[in-house]
Amino acid sequence: MKPPDFRWIDQKDDLEKLARDLSRETAIAIDLEADSLFHFHEKICLIQLACPRFICLVDTLNIPDLRPLAPIFSNPDIQKIFHGSDYDIRSLYRDYEIEVVNLFDTELACRFLGLKQSGLNAVLTERFDVVLDKRFQKKDWSERPLSKEMQEYAARDVQYLIPLAKELQENLTSMGRLAWFHEECQLISQVRYTESSQPRFVKVKGAGRLHPRNLAVLESLLMYRDDIAMKKDKPPFKILGNPILLEISIKLPRSIDALERLRILSGRQLGMHGDDLIKRVLTALEIPETEFPVFPRHTEPAKDNGYARRLNALKQIRLTWSQSLSMDPGFICNNALLNRIALNPPATKEALTMLPGIKFWQINTLGDDILKIIRETG
Repeated sequence: MKPPDFRWIDQKDDLEKLARDLSRETAIAIDLEADSLFHFHEKICLIQLACPRFICLVDTLNIPDLRPLAPIFSNPDIQKIFHGSDYDIRSLYRDYEIEVVNLFDTELACRFLGLKQSGLNAVLTERFDVVLDKRFQKKDWSERPLSKEMQEYAARDVQYLIPLAKELQENLTSMGRLAWFHEECQLISQVRYTESSQPRFVKVKGAGRLHPRNLAVLESLLMYRDDIAMKKDKPPFKILGNPILLEISIKLPRSIDALERLRILSGRQLGMHGDDLIKRVLTALEIPETEFPVFPRHTEPAKDNGYARRLNALKQIRLTWSQSLSMDPGFICNNALLNRIALNPPATKEALTMLPGIKFWQINTLGDDILKIIRETG
């Protein structure tokens, strides 16, 4: 496969010229490369943009101010084409406060079309007989200079998005699902990155089963890991993995010998972190019971006698919808929404629209069936 031609943009003047060029386009394909696998605070390292006339790679490490591009992303007359845009939308706003208006997410379009595989490589192979080289998917994009091969890889990721979007839009139109798709794109374009205010342990698999005393230890260990990761500018998982810290929180070793007997740390890890981990365990065990953390639980309304019948009937009708629409059941209506409907059964379409998380396309397409089930199951 011939490598795509592209422009490398790493100067402010070139970026401003690029913005002027892009302002004359009606559709732009976009992708991002970040460094979350290599640094404590992840950041966008490269932005790839393609239009029918050219492809360009913007070196965001050498051009930290991307304000010239902000009007392009927010221009409603320019379609912005991503494949799997959720992370990119959040990252653009987090790093640059850039908002994306008039989004076309090709991965989302594939799901509305009921394609069994919606990954970019699979779709391009099926539609255009193009196979992407994914060797550099997990490389450190904060390295400079980027190799020619990495630059070509990045350019190829946006090379086919515009013709793909055109073809998918035609398919969505012919199936009568374009309005559904546009509603979802509009909602995705409004997602934002937010810092979690919850304890660190909520993201650790298995932490929900721990006693509050053990949770206090786990939180202290996670804080220690974050401190080290920040100083070393590495992702926390590259310091100590969650399973290791969870195991220490469960077994509560009170000495280096006890920690070593767990056989969960390498000799190097034990030498670097052993003493500090034991100190964290001992200190956390001194926390008064009144100050123990509590794992946050979502409390649901009380279930009435008809809840189980409604939920089962909704799941059954979802299978019927899935077969008739040739779409994934969970994409048509996820379990959380089905549970919400069963817990708070709406009597009218107006009431249905008030349920959090429900979309207008779901109401218009599935609403009558939902209300019928509510009437029949009580």
